[in-house]
Amino acid sequence: MFTERELRKGLKTKTFGKKIYTFQTIDSTNNCAKAVANIGGPEGIVVIAEEQTAGKGRLGRRWLANPNENLTFSLLLRPSVHAEAIHQLPLYVGIALAEAIEKTTGIRAECKWPNDILLNRKKVAGILIEGSLKERQVEYAIVGIGINVNQTVFPADLAGKATSLRLECKREIDRAALFRDILTALEAMYQQGIKNGFGFVVSRWMERSTMINKPIAVSLHGTVMTGIVKGLSREGGLK
Repeated sequence: MFTERELRKGLKTKTFGKKIYTFQTIDSTNNCAKAVANIGGPEGIVVIAEEQTAGKGRLGRRWLANPNENLTFSLLLRPSVHAEAIHQLPLYVGIALAEAIEKTTGIRAECKWPNDILLNRKKVAGILIEGSLKERQVEYAIVGIGINVNQTVFPADLAGKATSLRLECKREIDRAALFRDILTALEAMYQQGIKNGFGFVVSRWMERSTMINKPIAVSLHGTVMTGIVKGLSREGGLK
């Protein structure tokens, strides 16, 4: 199990990771981070766990990850931005996550809308952002991140669809060092977004996507829509 001291060793961020809550087992790091947010916890708090018994994915799906092999954590943000900007946050997180993974593996990481990171066309990481809005402003946002780091065996239904950093770069990854690299990338880009707005993330995200001008099918409220991806709106929606 990680310790806060181990994770913060050499971490040079100013706010992100200033306080880290570590768990061996928890229901959901996002749930814990939301509880901290609702009692006034400051921006930058991280909740990390080796195992989640009710880890969350998009659309109510479960996020499954072997304990002691991967990274599953949540980060509390309190951005002073309008409510619509919350749809840009997954793009910002995706870019920062892709850059940190690429730095570690040497393999170009791809962003897939709305919240996946791929290596060699296979899913290696996912993002789940849950927020609270107040008077059309973002009160807080919980950034949940799950990364397949050193896992080498996946369920049969994920064969060919999921991978890990270890499988792709053929070596064991230092999870604590990767965690620090991710927080560093997240904070640097976040500061830029708070200063100048998060609109810049749209073009940078599209540079890392192979979806543009490709046919796709999207499930929306139980209805499957098909079409050609033309890009993203400034707010982060799919065109």
